[in-house]
Amino acid sequence: MNIQIRNATVDDCNDLLKIYSYYVENTAISFEYDVPSTEEFSSRIQNISKKFPYLVAIIDGKIVGYTYANTFKSRRAYDYSVETTIYIDKEYKGKGIGKILYTELENQLRQKGFRNMYACIAYTEKDNEYLTNGSKCFHQKMGFSLVGTFHKTGFKFNQWFDMIWMEKLLFE
Repeated sequence: MNIQIRNATVDDCNDLLKIYSYYVENTAISFEYDVPSTEEFSSRIQNISKKFPYLVAIIDGKIVGYTYANTFKSRRAYDYSVETTIYIDKEYKGKGIGKILYTELENQLRQKGFRNMYACIAYTEKDNEYLTNGSKCFHQKMGFSLVGTFHKTGFKFNQWFDMIWMEKLLFE
């Protein structure tokens, strides 16, 4: 499987939105209730890409996943930390694409002098039809550590979900 990684552009909006919409509509992985409009999602890509890496994975000409870093907190003291996001097309999960994407994201963040990566992850004590703890496991495999749990933070599909924060220090 030949995977290409490149910077996302606003022209990728529809492909990325197709991947993301599955998670909004069918899972508690995203706490958004409604799929963003094309205009809103395009604006997100454009604004994030001004300062942070926003990467896509491509197999045989098809975008199969994406990842990006974004502002962790808006105060200047946090300028060396980022919050990360990753989504893989549901048909391509478990094929190592996330690892390749996150590794490249980490490399680019190090090159830009960022020190800490944080991931905000929906969490459940018991897997169900809307949420498993696959994201937590993925981040652990990528070297992230659990730093906190916020209980019953997100309400979606008529149930409460916890939120965990995980971190990876890029420079120790």
